[in-house]
Amino acid sequence: MADGSAYGDTSDQDLLALHVEGDPDAFGEIVRRHRDRLWAVALRTLGDREEAADAVQDALVSAYRAAHTFRGQSAVTTWLHRITVNACLDRARKAASRKTSPVDDTERLEQLLEPHESASAPAERNDLHRQLLEALGTLPPDQRAALVLVDMQGYPVAEAARVLDVPTGTVKSRCARGRARLLPLLTHLRPESAGGGKDSGERRNRTQGTSVPPAAGPRVTEQGTEPRDTGPSDSAAVKGGGGRA
Repeated sequence: MADGSAYGDTSDQDLLALHVEGDPDAFGEIVRRHRDRLWAVALRTLGDREEAADAVQDALVSAYRAAHTFRGQSAVTTWLHRITVNACLDRARKAASRKTSPVDDTERLEQLLEPHESASAPAERNDLHRQLLEALGTLPPDQRAALVLVDMQGYPVAEAARVLDVPTGTVKSRCARGRARLLPLLTHLRPESAGGGKDSGERRNRTQGTSVPPAAGPRVTEQGTEPRDTGPSDSAAVKGGGGRA
């Protein structure tokens, strides 16, 4: 595989075009650039390391197959995040239909930690992560995805709307409803919020650039991301967020 530095000055859009033209390494470079952020969104949305890894894998396989449908109407990173969020929502809805919770036992505590944190992190922070993700797991998937993007990943509402492919007003209303449902579950975690005011709103938990262990992400071969068996058409795969055939 070519060294990633060989593509240092190449834009994401040009990399995607090179992949479509048959460059065997271009898509692998896209994965290298964006995997960490996609993983962070998936892990926060699903609250389960294994499910998040599968969702990112599904999303990147869909993007690999559907690259020729990209028209440059949004940034490549927005396009990838949209596919990833859709893959996560598909999994969250399936889990909800089985009436299972993304956090169902104490043995999953390690899975709830962000990938760069270890078991030696302060117990209070570990417990906060556990309670936060348990609370997020009580929300409908659409509200959860909006809150993850806006409040936890720090996306502007307009950008989150592009990722979710919905109007900005829809993102705002989903966030508002989600916050209202979370407030009674999380108030005890934020004693400083008692004073209210602008500062408390600005202190929402926003974590940028969460890193991912290489083993947890999708496999990247010398030909790019290894696609699975033929699935839905490219357009359908992007809209649906991917999935196994």
